[in-house]
Amino acid sequence: MIAVDTNVLVYAHRRDCPFNDAAFDAVAELATGRAPWAIPWPCVHEFLAIVTHARIYEPPSTLEQALEQVDAWLASPSLVLLGEHEDHWDELKRALCSGHVVGPRVHDARVAALCVGHGVRELWTVDRDFGRFPELHTLNPVARAMSD
Repeated sequence: MIAVDTNVLVYAHRRDCPFNDAAFDAVAELATGRAPWAIPWPCVHEFLAIVTHARIYEPPSTLEQALEQVDAWLASPSLVLLGEHEDHWDELKRALCSGHVVGPRVHDARVAALCVGHGVRELWTVDRDFGRFPELHTLNPVARAMSD
């Protein structure tokens, strides 16, 4: 299963992002495919916080636009939402320790722990910080667009 990180979701949603086309196409391919794909719940929360933030985007997405986007992803019959389960604490501790994570990067460790705990084989992200977690393979789905 492939999981999608916040930054790819933001790029896919915001037409003013430089890699919107590549991110939109990548997420659309997952959403319309038959294979299960995933979004960690913390990434949904972070997506909503970022795209509606007036200090990040001028103009920001309206709450209605952001909610409609999440609803569109949730309508994908192959989407799996990743949340904490009973073994999450052990997985989070492993991620924190293996990545030597403190401070703001705890969010990344949480996402990594959710992915590993749910058997995600690959996290699509633009964030290189996930390299701290050797048990999680990452792929940048917009890398080609970034090099053009």
